[in-house]
Amino acid sequence: MDLKEIQNLIKFVSNTGVAEVKLETGDVKITIRTTLEGNTPDVTYVQQAPIQQAIQAAPVAAPVAIAPVAAPAADTAATEDNSKYITIKSPMIGTLYRKPAPDKPMFVEVGSTINKGDVVCVVEAMKLFNEIESEISGKIVKVLVDDSSPVEFDQPLFLVDPS
Repeated sequence: MDLKEIQNLIKFVSNTGVAEVKLETGDVKITIRTTLEGNTPDVTYVQQAPIQQAIQAAPVAAPVAIAPVAAPAADTAATEDNSKYITIKSPMIGTLYRKPAPDKPMFVEVGSTINKGDVVCVVEAMKLFNEIESEISGKIVKVLVDDSSPVEFDQPLFLVDPS
């Protein structure tokens, strides 16, 4: 987008009486805000550097030799114990609720037995409450997230013992 096109866009926006216009094309972002009194536009012009150039310009640190560190036996045992469990993960980004309503009991607790298709929690995303159903049957061994906490896509929520 050249300067002449930007000037024409500013004139057009100021004549129409629109309060704000945002335009994004490729790596160029333009925001034009007009004031109500004199319709003098306030223009923000942002052009992002191409990502490839930014990566090439970044300095690279010299490799550092790292000595192996022996893990404590307790951590190894915990990892081995968790390997026999199946993880229920979040299928989306949102806010996790472990109860259907504030005055209702939790869907599942540690020790709860669940069947395939049972609702284990609810994830709110964009004002929609999505029931998260178990894809396996088993016993809840560990709850990995708190009620009303934000969750990411593929974040572990529960550990289930399928036996």
